[in-house]
Amino acid sequence: NSSDSNIPHNADPMPSPRFYCPARFAPGATIPLPGNATHHALHVLRMKTGDPLTLFNGDGFDYPGQILRIDKAGATAKIVGKLEVQCESPLLITLAQAISARERMDFTLQKAVELGVACIQPLAAERSVVKLAGDKIERRREHWQNIVISACEQCGRAVVPEVLPPLPLADWLGLKEEFALKLMLSPTAQYTLQDMTRPTGRICLLTGCEGGFSPQEQQTATSCGFTEMRLGARVLRTETAALAALAAIQVMWGDF
Repeated sequence: NSSDSNIPHNADPMPSPRFYCPARFAPGATIPLPGNATHHALHVLRMKTGDPLTLFNGDGFDYPGQILRIDKAGATAKIVGKLEVQCESPLLITLAQAISARERMDFTLQKAVELGVACIQPLAAERSVVKLAGDKIERRREHWQNIVISACEQCGRAVVPEVLPPLPLADWLGLKEEFALKLMLSPTAQYTLQDMTRPTGRICLLTGCEGGFSPQEQQTATSCGFTEMRLGARVLRTETAALAALAAIQVMWGDF
């Protein structure tokens, strides 16, 4: 028998690399690849002229194509098709995440995208280790948005969740955004996810940083309509708690 005899005859071919390109395009168009996509395609994946790829711009479609030209200015791709991507969660979940240490925050946002979160709101809490001010605020938001884009490239999403500008927790709570269900993670909470009723609209998941929320922050959040919720009997790290909650929500009401 040949070495590949166990491979199913209907196995899908290896998917082509996906790259985010923030431009409007359609089949037949030629698109210069952005700098980071060019670097990854040419210097990491060692792609050549004629190699297949897939571009997406956040409109919910994948655009299959191929590398048309490589020169000193970079790489150009030609779009040859348009495919609707149907991998978005039926739940519209905003992750309101208190800012944690850099690696933990990056990990949390990356995996939250894979778990189907629709929007991310970074929050400055009293116990946040990382303190952002001035130009650092926008630079860090851009860094987080790039983390989100890379996660979309990897997991197949063609809609890119937005990372909103970081805000102090109190300021954000004062905006009084409309959500059908507002959940705040707390290891001492009375309720669990099983006590909640399936929402009919947007969900907000509010999660703390390394030291959790202060008593005053918890009180302010509950006065703004948030219900405290615990995840089991164990105290979870900030990155574990957010991701465990998102996965549980998807199991209960989403597409898991």
